[in-house]
Amino acid sequence: MVGLERAISALKKGEFVILHDAKGREDESDLICLAEKVTPHMVRRMRKDAGGLICVAMDHASTRRLKIPFAIDVLRAARNPLLFSMGNKKMKYGDKPAFTISINHLSTFTGITDNDRAKTIKEFSRLIARKGGPHDFRKSFRAIGHVFLLTSRGLEKRRGHTELSVELAKKAGATPALVLCEMLSDTGNAATKGEAAAYARRNGFMFLEGKEIVGKWEGR
Repeated sequence: MVGLERAISALKKGEFVILHDAKGREDESDLICLAEKVTPHMVRRMRKDAGGLICVAMDHASTRRLKIPFAIDVLRAARNPLLFSMGNKKMKYGDKPAFTISINHLSTFTGITDNDRAKTIKEFSRLIARKGGPHDFRKSFRAIGHVFLLTSRGLEKRRGHTELSVELAKKAGATPALVLCEMLSDTGNAATKGEAAAYARRNGFMFLEGKEIVGKWEGR
């Protein structure tokens, strides 16, 4: 578990970690960091070097406390046959999506700039840390926005980047909110495990396999 301990140490220091879920699942790698440590420069790096969607993953307790619904439940509850139908389609890798809603902090302008997204992410992390409720959430944020929120269902139900990263934050004793961005390749596909590992070596980042987090969790 040396890799796991090094990854936890890196996150605590405000560094990036590259997290690979598993072969046979998405088989993708995400560039991740603690939401409480994010800066505009880090958002820029995710945007330019990783290239995927920039999201914030949180634990399910925070989602319940803030009363944030899963996006798929919103679609299914809509009185619109098109949205209901689209919300019932399954992902090719089998899991239900972890997406909830997307937000901007009220102090932002368009919400898309590196500065704006860093502000939204940092303020949302602070909301989670102080265990704010729906009133605090409504007072400070708006939807739809440019930061996509994901919620963990727990490793007992799902083994995606969302659950893996939230478990990593818990092991680090940090606020259970992490920033994730999928790593893409110049081939037009997701970065392979080899490409992601090579990027980690070039930049001095820790590359972590999801199975290390699962192994530690199963051993408790």
